[in-house]
Amino acid sequence: MTAELAFLVATALYAGFQWCVQLVVYPQFAAVAPADFAAYEAAHQRRITPLVGVLFVGLAGAGGWLLLGAAPATPGWLIAVALALVAAVPVLTGVGAVPQHRVLSTGWDPAAAHRLRRVDRWRTAGATGALVLAVVMVAVAT
Repeated sequence: MTAELAFLVATALYAGFQWCVQLVVYPQFAAVAPADFAAYEAAHQRRITPLVGVLFVGLAGAGGWLLLGAAPATPGWLIAVALALVAAVPVLTGVGAVPQHRVLSTGWDPAAAHRLRRVDRWRTAGATGALVLAVVMVAVAT
């Protein structure tokens, strides 16, 4: 397996996860009864955190391999832009999503849910952009 292919696999897994969160997980938050939401949010955080951790580790590992072992034909600017998009995802998670989840952990808050969805759109865009660039890198490197 090449570094470009490993990066493609890692970004595809993360982008798929991110689209699922964007289209399925967060929209169903509003369907939870407000009296039950704090418990629902606690369960969500407990269940999703290990998956996010594994995906972030995979992205970091594949990104590191790409940085150190990309094929000579892969343009450096392409690598840099893809890695910047991937790096933006955990930053957006830490400074944007985590604070909104903290608010939601105390109970349903429509404004916090709206802010969370807005941050999530940026994470989805970054993951999707990195995936598109990963496809281009594989095509260029082979």
